[in-house]
Amino acid sequence: MTATSPLTTALPATRALPTTGPVRGPVWAILQGGTLTWRSLMRLKHSPAQIWDLVMQPVILTTVFVFLFGGAMLNGNRHDYLQFVLPGIMVQTVVFATLGTGAGLHADIAKGIFDRFRSMPVARSAPLVGAIVGDLCRYLISVLVVLVYGVILGFRISTSLLAIVPVLALLMAFSFALCWTSALGGITAKTPQSLQGFGFMVMFPLTFGSNVFTPTSTLPGFIQAWVKVNPVTQLTDTTRGLLLGGPVLTPLLRSLVWIGVITVVFAPLSIQAYRRKA
Repeated sequence: MTATSPLTTALPATRALPTTGPVRGPVWAILQGGTLTWRSLMRLKHSPAQIWDLVMQPVILTTVFVFLFGGAMLNGNRHDYLQFVLPGIMVQTVVFATLGTGAGLHADIAKGIFDRFRSMPVARSAPLVGAIVGDLCRYLISVLVVLVYGVILGFRISTSLLAIVPVLALLMAFSFALCWTSALGGITAKTPQSLQGFGFMVMFPLTFGSNVFTPTSTLPGFIQAWVKVNPVTQLTDTTRGLLLGGPVLTPLLRSLVWIGVITVVFAPLSIQAYRRKA
């Protein structure tokens, strides 16, 4: 007869606990990031205001700029001005849309949603990745709305319809880079008002201090110096070249350099700030 200790006999029979936790690696983090990307997209279903910003705001901006300024620009020829300004409005659309990334992150942090994620077996990077990738899907829809509406108004692609593919890829890459600046603002901002002020302080010089609405040669010399190095100018020139013809290689290379620089600088800062919050 085998002897048993009092401690052994006092414990009820239980199922053995696993000695190791679930395997967690890059694939696990990517899958959870995809799940939270879907959560970000589902906000559209329950938030009509976001659908308005996604569809109607680009349409209104295009209408205002084409019909308000078109009669005073390029010898008063609205059709020529539409050809000139629409690629720039596509760029402006993604630039302003990136403000939504910071606003969404700030709202999630304020509501304690990130605290809930922290208490769950979720990859710490998943909420941030899900928010940014989900926003990129929305930005793509906004750009397509601008392009389709421009075609309805009379915009015509002079090169090839296939040029739309590299244009969209470049715009999404640039918006991805800018999302990190917006995310940093959303994570570190104390109030929604301070976040909004930060966003406009950055986005307005980028968009209105560029050649989106007027040719660079028509601007004063001291403004031209900024316009020529502005990443929005480089991106707009690349978009115009791809859709309408003209120089592409030089502005494309400069755009890619700006995308790389912005991402390398602001992505680590955003991740570090996010880790301190989450």
